[in-house]
Amino acid sequence: MAASTANVEGITRLLEDYLSKLGFEVYPLKVGWYNAVLSPTLRLAYPDDSLAVVVLSTPAMFEQAFLPFMEERGCQGLSDPIDQCVKHCVSSAVSKCFPGQEVDVRYDYELLPSRKPKFLAQTAAHVSGAAFYYQQSDVTDQPWAEKKMFGVCVHPRFGGWFAIRALLVFGDVTVGTETVQPAPPDCVPSREGRIQLLEAFNFHWQDWSYRDIVRPVQIYSQKQKDYFSTPPAQRFALLKSWGFVPCDSDQPAETSDAQSQATGHG
Repeated sequence: MAASTANVEGITRLLEDYLSKLGFEVYPLKVGWYNAVLSPTLRLAYPDDSLAVVVLSTPAMFEQAFLPFMEERGCQGLSDPIDQCVKHCVSSAVSKCFPGQEVDVRYDYELLPSRKPKFLAQTAAHVSGAAFYYQQSDVTDQPWAEKKMFGVCVHPRFGGWFAIRALLVFGDVTVGTETVQPAPPDCVPSREGRIQLLEAFNFHWQDWSYRDIVRPVQIYSQKQKDYFSTPPAQRFALLKSWGFVPCDSDQPAETSDAQSQATGHG
């Protein structure tokens, strides 16, 4: 169906109303904005004018969604508890806000059979205007020679204290030509600042310093820092020590925290 700007805004507002109280933010985008910067093998198989929405978690998500989720439901099976919580929150929002409507929901941790991610989280955040994706190519006269440097998103209000969690594609909603692509806020405009950011993210991500490249309005609580600082295989034991319902196993399949924001885990 064709959608006017008002309809697109209505969809976004419904999601915001449901998810913002749980510590999430939502940003609309056109599929074409996303596909335009990617190779054909990574593009979404939807028309360019289809509506998509990227979902971010803010520092508040841990206390407003995750801990209540654990209190009420505990963790099920071997999958990551944060992933379980995000999936519950997003799928509940879709079911309540868009009953009967087909919505393709893709989570940051999901892979295609080809082992490629179901969507590139940082690219989606950048083209939606939510956060600036700083990459090696954004630094002039690079000091790293041939070394590969992973890129990282910076949020204008939260710095690096956020994560990109999901992409919702509304394949039957068409975004009109009056919708203009927003530019993500360039929070780190200087070459020196970008070098500092990428080196902190690539070489010292465990010390959290890259997250403070801009002054954030809110950061993770100490409890949240403790959780994400704990190796994935030990987080179930940590949750049990906090008094949450024991899980089926204390030894889940490990997930790598080595580019934590890029994978959405923290």
